[in-house]
Amino acid sequence: MCGAELKPLPEGVRRVAACLQGAGHPHAPVLLDGAARTAQQAADALGVALGQIAKSIVFRRLADDAAVLVIAAGDRRVDEAKVAALVGPLGRADAAFVKARTGFAIGGVSPVAHAVAPVVLIDRTLLRFDEIWAAAGHPHGVFRLAPQDLERLTGAPLADVAQEAG
Repeated sequence: MCGAELKPLPEGVRRVAACLQGAGHPHAPVLLDGAARTAQQAADALGVALGQIAKSIVFRRLADDAAVLVIAAGDRRVDEAKVAALVGPLGRADAAFVKARTGFAIGGVSPVAHAVAPVVLIDRTLLRFDEIWAAAGHPHGVFRLAPQDLERLTGAPLADVAQEAG
């Protein structure tokens, strides 16, 4: 084996892979050589535009302590006031909250295969692209999809939740 061992996929990536396979999604997760904790790192590693990275931003809804997952284009900032207008007042989601609710660490939160089903909104600006990439349950894991696949896989609505591009 030339000294290299085959390593099993991280648990989060296996969960995402099983979810995608079960949904009939044609693209399995891939592990990048370097970390893709930020949208810019992922875009650089994949050789795609920053906006093609579907970043996952998690908030805590104050009314019921539910996780609110906003999937946004990597080149846009999520407008917390717009999200709150749709789902109710929001608070900060710290790393422990994100891990407990999604089952994923910050930097690897997938749009699918969560520990507890979150409230999900998809940033409408992702529709600018034919192909996007999302986190696959680990800071090195990503998977390819179309924005319409994201709607189908999550059952989430498209929403105007990004700040205007400046």
